[in-house]
Amino acid sequence: METLHRKICLLGAMAVGKTSLVRRFVEGMFSERYQATIGVKIDRKTVVSGNRQVNLVIWDLQGDDDIERVRASYLRGVSGLLIVADGTRPDTLQTASQIRADADRSVGRVPTLLLLNKCDLQDTWHVDDRGATPDWNGLHTLRTSARTGENVEEAFSALVGRILTA
Repeated sequence: METLHRKICLLGAMAVGKTSLVRRFVEGMFSERYQATIGVKIDRKTVVSGNRQVNLVIWDLQGDDDIERVRASYLRGVSGLLIVADGTRPDTLQTASQIRADADRSVGRVPTLLLLNKCDLQDTWHVDDRGATPDWNGLHTLRTSARTGENVEEAFSALVGRILTA
C-alpha cells in the first residue's frame, strides 16, 4: 500500500468549532468546555483512501476575525483546507469568504471545503443555506456537528479525496 503524507489546515473565525471538529475526527470525542487555540495546534491521523494510506498532519489555526492575522507561514506546504463557519453566526460566513481569499493569495488554489458547523443547533441556525450550500463561492459545502459527529468523517474524507485527485 502506498503511503502519502499531507498537511491540511482548518481556518475560520473564533469559536466556530475548528478544534472540536479536529478532536471529533482524531479522537472521536467532543467536550463542552471551550478552549481557545493560541497559535496553532497540530494533530495527526492516518486514513486509508483506495489503495493509499494517507498520514494527515492537521493544523488547527487560531481563530481570528481579523483575516490579515492568518499567517502565511502556517499555510506553507498545505495540501488542503477546511474553512469553518458557525451556522448560528452569519458573520462567520463573511469571515470565511475573506479567509478563503487570503489563503488563495498566500498558497494559491488548493482543495478546499466549507464546513457549516453546529448543525445540531437548528433552533438558533441563522445561515441562509440557499446562499451557502451545496456549492458556496465555488466551494463544496457540508453541514457538520462536532457535538454529534454529523458529517465530520465525511468532511475529512471528502477533502482527502479532492487532495488525491488534484
